[in-house]
Formats: sequence, structure tokens, C-alpha cells
Amino acid sequence: MTSIRTLIEDEDVRSISRRYFISNGFDGTLTAIGIVVGAYLSGIDDGLTVVTIGLGAAVGLGTSGVWSVWEIERAEKQAELLRIERAMLTDLEDTTIQQRRTGARKINAVASGIGPLIGIILPLLPFLAHNVLFSLLEATLVAVGIGVTVLFTFGAYLGSISKQNWIVAGVRMGLAGIVVAFLNLFLPG
Repeated sequence: MTSIRTLIEDEDVRSISRRYFISNGFDGTLTAIGIVVGAYLSGIDDGLTVVTIGLGAAVGLGTSGVWSVWEIERAEKQAELLRIERAMLTDLEDTTIQQRRTGARKINAVASGIGPLIGIILPLLPFLAHNVLFSLLEATLVAVGIGVTVLFTFGAYLGSISKQNWIVAGVRMGLAGIVVAFLNLFLPG
């Protein structure tokens, strides 16, 4: 049986997991920004209501991340295994190769589900302090700031692993959060 540590040390597994984590974390963060700005503009007057709505989105996107990647990777890993079996003219069921692909699929699915949870939950935190530390407007502005910071961090990380300017990469990703917040200002209501 292949250990989790061995799979995580495999650059191919890490690369795919990183892509799913960042991509779905990006989606989750932009969703959170849309929720908090939309909630404020809609007149929701309670921070816990915003948190509840956001947690519903987190459950949906987290489940989507795990489930879709589980199915996508199941199909892709099976197709890879079949190609190898045809080339080798042998059945690879219950071999180390098959076990590694199954383990990699699990790691990819978990990473895919964790990304949106982080991207949604972190921007919701200011709403837990509504009427204690923040007004609803302040909680919304802090939430957008947290979301933009999460996006910046994703971009900076990607920039650093690709040997690009991490600041520029971070700003490019963070800008998406500002665009989403701004576009919400033009929604009807």
C-alpha cells in the first residue's frame, strides 16, 4: 500500500492537487466576496445570516470540489491504467500502479474540497463579530479585504512556484476580488 507521505512527495500528485486547490479556492473566494457584498446591498441586517448563507455556499462548493474531482480523477486514472495495461499486455488490477492512482485520486479530491472551504470561510469571519467589533458595512469591507488577501496569496504562491514575480502574480489574482465586489454594485436591487 502506498503511503500518503509518498503520494504527497510525488510532484505529479502535488501539481494536480495544487491546481484543484487553487482553482476551487479562487472560485470559493470570489463566491464569498459576491455573497458578502450582495448581502450588504440587499439589506441583510444580521452578520449571522450572512455567515449562514456563506456556509451554505461552502458546503455546496466543497462538496462539488470533492465529488467532481473524485469522478474526474477516477475516469482519468482508469483511462491511464488501461493505456498502460494495453502497452504492457497485462492486467494491473491490485498492483502498486493501481494503488498509487487510487491514493492520488483521494488526495486530489480532498485538496479540491478544501480550497473553496478556505476561500469562503475566511471572508465570513468578520460577520461573526457583527455588532461587537464591526458594523455590517465594516464587516463587508473587511471581508472583501480578506478575500482579496486570500486571492493575492494564491497568486503569489503560483508566481513563486513558477519563478514569476510573486507580487505581480498576487496582484493579478487579488484584482479579481475587487472586480467582483465592484460588479456587485451594479446588480439590481
